[in-house]
Amino acid sequence: MNLLEGYRYLVALDEHRHFGRAANACHITQPALSNALRALEDVLGCSLVVRGRTFERFTPEGEVVLLTAHRMMREQENLRQQLRSHVAQPEGALVLGAVPTALPIAARFAARLIDLHPGIRPQVRSLSSQAIEAGLESLSIDLGLGYTHRLASSQEGRFGVIAQWTEQYYLVCAQAKLQHRSTQAISWQAASEMRLALLAREMHNRLIVDSAFEQARVSVTPVLETNSVLALQVAVTEGGLAAILPGAMLGTVKRWPGLQIRPLSEPDIGTPIGFMVNKQSPPGIVLNAALEMAADPAWLAAIQLALSAENSNESRNHSNPE
Repeated sequence: MNLLEGYRYLVALDEHRHFGRAANACHITQPALSNALRALEDVLGCSLVVRGRTFERFTPEGEVVLLTAHRMMREQENLRQQLRSHVAQPEGALVLGAVPTALPIAARFAARLIDLHPGIRPQVRSLSSQAIEAGLESLSIDLGLGYTHRLASSQEGRFGVIAQWTEQYYLVCAQAKLQHRSTQAISWQAASEMRLALLAREMHNRLIVDSAFEQARVSVTPVLETNSVLALQVAVTEGGLAAILPGAMLGTVKRWPGLQIRPLSEPDIGTPIGFMVNKQSPPGIVLNAALEMAADPAWLAAIQLALSAENSNESRNHSNPE
């Protein structure tokens, strides 16, 4: 059998965790994918997948083979890029995983990268911090955008970091929830007294928010928890709740009338956000182009300009005129 094809199907199954969706992604039928995976198991002499009525999980041997499959797919893509591209005109795919609260900046980055290099095809994925770190480790993603302070000392030798911005936090609520319009900061303690919608506890952003409340010596029981940033926004704009959002997300809500956006203080919290890359895998031409743009002073200035515009005094008060 064609080992590269077998590895490609295995990687697709890892991404989709569903036989049918993996087959669709590979443009083959589900029986063809299943047969190819069984043929791969025969060649390697071990079971790779635990099968029930649906996909359940990879076997321990399957996890080992999966790491090799991701590396082989990365090498194959790097070779394609090298053969198709000139240094000044890179061509190929780039998989960028971003934490949900950084998605607006990730989308800006992808769009700007396409403007600079039309041959690059970015794929932006919303991933948890854990999934980004695991994806970089396994080479299932090329580049991560998230919380760089999470990287333990044991990971610093494996991951390279390009700092991007410092995340700040804001209370977003309906104007009627506050006594008067203001652009002044509001304390975390005062925010704790409101009916809050917060991100779910398994998300790293929530750990940061909970830590800020702890530093303010208050405890919070949100009335709504969600792992969806969109659901959090709708809870504020349609449900009358208050939420705590990072500055990068303000552009998605500031267009709604009748909202007030206030910076949070006491304590002042700032969390570093940056791009992360697996240093142990040689980057291809496309990833090199992305890394160069990530460190470009013009791009870094554009981020600061965008965040400043979204977090400006004008953007903090969106009440209808009295």
